[in-house]
Amino acid sequence: MKKIVLMVTVVLLGLFTFSQTLVIKGSNTVYPVAQAWAEQFQKEHPDVSITLEGAGSSTGIKALFNNQTDIANASRWLKDSELTLMNEEGRYFVPFIIGYDGIAIIVNPSLPLDSITTDQLKKLYTGEITNWSQIDPELPSTRIVLYSRDTASGTYEYFVESVLEGERLVPYTQMLPSNRAEVEQVSQNENAIGYVGMAYVTDEVKALKVNSVEPSLKNVNSGEYPISRPLFMFLEATNGLPKGLAWEFLQFGLSPKGQSLVLDVGYVNAYGTDK
Repeated sequence: MKKIVLMVTVVLLGLFTFSQTLVIKGSNTVYPVAQAWAEQFQKEHPDVSITLEGAGSSTGIKALFNNQTDIANASRWLKDSELTLMNEEGRYFVPFIIGYDGIAIIVNPSLPLDSITTDQLKKLYTGEITNWSQIDPELPSTRIVLYSRDTASGTYEYFVESVLEGERLVPYTQMLPSNRAEVEQVSQNENAIGYVGMAYVTDEVKALKVNSVEPSLKNVNSGEYPISRPLFMFLEATNGLPKGLAWEFLQFGLSPKGQSLVLDVGYVNAYGTDK
């Protein structure tokens, strides 16, 4: 009888050991980093199952409040309303900078435009400029089609704050759920403009210089590119310093190997790499 009990106990312990699950939700911009980390982490820890969702920074932070995720990815800092709620609930989320991004302004490759200013971007997205020829008389006299990330996106929040200086997007701006969706739409419309995390730029679109500065790793790293920002992962620390699987995963991500993966997906590393 004792042997049977012992065998059952061993089996249960084995199931517990081999069924660790980590849930990560949030920023679509941070998603490629989290995905690269998850793939490598699972190779080194085959007993770990990682669920990854990229539905927007606000979605991830909300999930952390609702205890529905272990890590919240965010491409922005916490809103005042989130800080207030955190204080009201007696909660504390620890922010970790995991890399840096430059928001790339993208147009169709057929558009004969290579550079734009932050002032022109503001006028575009607030409706003061509606035609390409208003930017340059040599450009087509056609109406500009505006694309933006949706309001759950940290990229949207940062763009509105830093480029529009808090003003509202013009109502005819078309809101899209992901960086990839913006790339697809802009690639299909020669009169379109949009903005995405720099890791999402492909040959399908053209990334413009902003204030004559190219959105390159070097220029984001130096801070010269004007629309640069840190990328975050938030962990719960209400009951003390983070620990367990989420902390182990983050330690891997901030290691030289993890930071090399940040570079590999197209963002700027925050710490040293093994390259």
